[in-house]
Parts: sequence; structure tokens; C-alpha cells
Amino acid sequence: MAGTALRDVKMWTPEIAMETRPDGTTLIWREDELGPYPDKITERLVYWAKKTPDQVWMAQRTEQGDWRKVTYGEALGIVRRIGQAILDRNLSLERPLVILSSNDIEHALMCLAAQFVGVPSAAISPAYSLISKDHEKLKDIAGQITPGLVFAADGALFEKAISAAFEKDIGVISTRNSVEGPNNATYAELAATKPTEAVDEAYDAVGPDTVLKFLFTSGTTGSPKAVIQNHRMICSNQEMVANCYEFMRDEPPVVVDWAPWNHTASGNKVFYMVLYNGGTFYIDEGNPSPKGMIETVRNLREIAPTWYFNVPAGYELLIQAMEKDEVLRENFYSRIKLVMYAGAGMAQHTWDRLLELAVETLGVRVLLATGLGSTETAPFALFCAEEQSESGNIGVPSPGITLKLIPTGGKLEVRLKGPNITPGYWRNEKLSREAFDDEGF
Repeated sequence: MAGTALRDVKMWTPEIAMETRPDGTTLIWREDELGPYPDKITERLVYWAKKTPDQVWMAQRTEQGDWRKVTYGEALGIVRRIGQAILDRNLSLERPLVILSSNDIEHALMCLAAQFVGVPSAAISPAYSLISKDHEKLKDIAGQITPGLVFAADGALFEKAISAAFEKDIGVISTRNSVEGPNNATYAELAATKPTEAVDEAYDAVGPDTVLKFLFTSGTTGSPKAVIQNHRMICSNQEMVANCYEFMRDEPPVVVDWAPWNHTASGNKVFYMVLYNGGTFYIDEGNPSPKGMIETVRNLREIAPTWYFNVPAGYELLIQAMEKDEVLRENFYSRIKLVMYAGAGMAQHTWDRLLELAVETLGVRVLLATGLGSTETAPFALFCAEEQSESGNIGVPSPGITLKLIPTGGKLEVRLKGPNITPGYWRNEKLSREAFDDEGF
């Protein structure tokens, strides 16, 4: 591919500064400053609902196979109505909204409605409800955050888990197959609530320190931990994302994404990236498995993303499909600006073939890149925006972040400081203290 041009794409132009201390510790930061960002992420919903009310915000396949679409203007109206219903049920920081089911439009609107009126949401891995036999992790989560309301798209499907893990009188909201209960209701009933001035008052009271959501760690080393995510974290992080993916300021992103919203990669970065930049989120109900890829391919044959994410195993399967499907290949590469991988290292043959297919299809290479982040960093922290010849480069810090590298046993330990860092773990002061060093990293 020597001599082949790279597709033109506007990315950040970082100004890096660094300092090495006598003990070998290195600090790296950006001289270019982070731009201004809103006090609350829901300001972006209000902004786009006024500026581009007819722009599609989110779309999902129906059983008939067409796309059900919700515009920014429609989304704001629904969010305000559900927000009123949430206030009527006296939800609060101490009694947040828990979402048990996977990605769908109702899930998105429920979480935004809660966040709009200052009530945290918490999307929980469906596996804790549908695969677990004892529901111990779900019980532990319920004990940590004491939810006041549960949303599950299919009430009957989640009934057993809800009964096992939550208080008997907790309200359950379902889109379909509702179950009986004194405080239960349908999603349609909540979405039909008439908003009052209380919604606007609650929205106005939300600020940078208001807890937006709880995201749980995987629990592989013990019980899942509730990582606090406030509006400052998410808003500053999305300005970092927009700084890096500068092309999104001129062209609102179009994404086709399968990754679960109970995880920071999509639940924070991709979900709010679309909202922050006035883009469109197509929910992909596929996944990076041979069976799941069938649905992903179906979607990518129709919808051309401008930014795309997958794990390396997913790209392996996508390459196999594109080798045989010219329509898929041409549509996928037609307007892509950046192809991102994360979650694992990418094999060199996968890296090379993704770029070769771009050249065969477009006559130019595309930018293929990754970065580094975590639930505690909201997650965007480091990113590589310069073309590489192989995978593995995680890049440089975002503006506003200081990176500390500490020599430890022949390796470097990464520590971070910035406005996108969590204030701690919910109701766990000891763990929160232990997460920070004496300089606040």
C-alpha cells in the first residue's frame, strides 16, 4: 500500500509537554487547552432539539425489518414526559432508576429522562438477570444503590430476577409483557404523562456535580463496584472526544453500534458522542459472534457509518463477510472517517486486511486507531490519531488530562488526573480513598 493516500480526516493536533522527575516518574500533558463544555450533558439534547428538531437521533429495527426512528425534537418531548413520571414516583440520588434490559430506544429515553431531572440511572448487564441462577451480583448491586424503579423491556422475561433481587413493592416499568404489581406500569403510560413546571425546575437544578449515572465494574475480582459518573465527567470527556474527532464538529456522526450500554465504551463514549455532536445512533442488535454478525452485516449493508467501533474478533468476522459481499464492503467504506478497535490487541493480519480492503474499495487508506480508558475515566483518556503501521499504539493524553507514568517492576504504571475522572465509588469511602494517590491521580 506504499504510496497510497490516506483519506482526509480532521483530527486533533496535540501540543505535548512532559517532565521527568528524579525518581523516574514522567508527567505528560497537553499545552493546548480543553475547550468549554456544558454543565450537564442533557443541555445537548435541548440544543439539538431546537437547532435540528427533525434530525434522527436514534433508530432501531422493527420486527418487520424497517427502521423505527426518533428525532431530536421527539426525543426531548418524550424525555420531559417520562421525567415528570419519574418525579411523580419520588426517585432521587438515593433511589435511582435501574435498567436491566439491553440496548433499545425505550432504554435510551428512560435513562435520559431520569438524567434530565437529576435522577441517576444504572444500566446493569442483562446476564446478571437472565443467565445467573442465584442472582447474587444483581442482589449486591441492588444493595449498593437501593433503586427506586426498575425498567425491563420485557417484564415477564425479567420477572424472576426482579423478584429475587429487589424489594417486593418496587415499581417495574416494561415496554411489553408487563407483570402485575401495585407500582408497576407500562412504558407507554410513563411516556403519556403530562409534564409540569416541576420538570423544568428539576432540569435547572442539575449541575456539573450532579450524579448522572452509576456504571458497574465487571466484578471479576469481587462484587461489581458502582463507579460514580457525574455530569462534569461526561461533558468534559465529550469535549475531549470532539477535540480528537474534529471532523464531527462539521459532520454529525453516524454510528452503527452493538456494544452494551452497561459498559463505558458504548454506554458513555458512543451514546453521548452522538448526542453531543447531533448525530444519529443506529442500534445494531448483532454482536461479534458468527451468529450475531449476520445482523451486523445486514445493518452495515444499509447504513454507512462515519465512525465505527468493534473488537478485534468482530473485525475478523466483518472482514470475512466483506471478502464475499461487495455491497457490504462498498457501503461500509463509503463515508467512514475512522475505524476504531478496543477490548483486545488486534492481530497484524487483521490490521493489514482492513486497510487493504479500504484501498481496494476506495483507492485510499482509512485511519485505523485505538486508545486507552476505563470506567473511571468516562472513558476517553488517551488516543492515537496518527496513522500507524501496526496495532498497539494507544496515543497521547486528551487536553485537560495529565498522564503520570511510574516505573514499576520493569513496566510503567499509568495514572491519570483530569475533569473526566470519577470522584469515587458510590457508598464506599475506603475504596474511593485508595483509588487516588497523594497528588490526586
